[in-house]
This record gives sequence, structure tokens and C-alpha cells, in this order.
Amino acid sequence: MKLNELEKNLGATHRKKIVGRGRGSGLGKTSGKGHKGQNARSGGGVRATFEGGQLPLYRRLPKRGFSNAKFKVRYAVINVSDLNRFEDNTVVTPALLKEVGLVKNQLDGIKVLGNGSLDKKLTVQANKFSKSAVEKIEASGSKIEVT
Repeated sequence: MKLNELEKNLGATHRKKIVGRGRGSGLGKTSGKGHKGQNARSGGGVRATFEGGQLPLYRRLPKRGFSNAKFKVRYAVINVSDLNRFEDNTVVTPALLKEVGLVKNQLDGIKVLGNGSLDKKLTVQANKFSKSAVEKIEASGSKIEVT
């Protein structure tokens, strides 16, 4: 088989839809837009939620309750295994994590999760630690400081 012998699969290509022409296209005269009216005009049409002037569903439903979602605390997370890149006896601070590139945004703080293992002796400063992260960090002889 050569490149010049390749053919597209049957049905892979479609004829371009031609509107506003006579004979055969099936979309002559009004080009499938009906007669005049808002939808026939250029730039015309209605928004997706428009219900023909009837009071729309999003206005008919009651707006009730309170959502705490906008006050949610979001942490930037790193794993214990990510801390192996630092030298022994290093104080790992949020600023150092950002400088090294482990954390892009600190969001509402930094949380250390317990995925992986730690082989170095470090002092780790973060806002939160998971239980498994605390166990693994202390097992390696490192210290934890909650900031």
C-alpha cells in the first residue's frame, strides 16, 4: 500500500450543505428558514431558555436556601513522596514549595497527604496533615509544624 493509494472509508465524507439554490438541494427559496419572522433574520433567533414569552422555568422555581459552597476551604495538596526531593534537615515551608514548583497556588493553605514514603529527615510546615501523612513523616524521624 502506498500513500497515493489510500482512500477514505465509505461514508466518511459528506457533501457540503448548499442552501438557497434551486433544483436538488431541497433548501432553495427560504433556505430552510421558513417565511420571514425573527428566526429568518440575520442575527435573529431566541436564547436557549426562551419559552415564547411564557414565564421561564428558571423564574418560576423558588430561590430558597443557603449554600455554603462559596465559603468552602480549598487546600493545595502535596504527597509525602514529593518531599523526597529536598536535602536532609531542610525546613520545608509553603514558600519553598511554591518556589520549587510543587505548589502553584496556595489557595487557602497547603495540605500534606500520605501517598508514598519519606526517606529524608525534614521539618515540614503546612496548614494541614492527613493522619497517614503524620504517621509516615514521624516514622522517618522528621518533624511536623502546623502553621
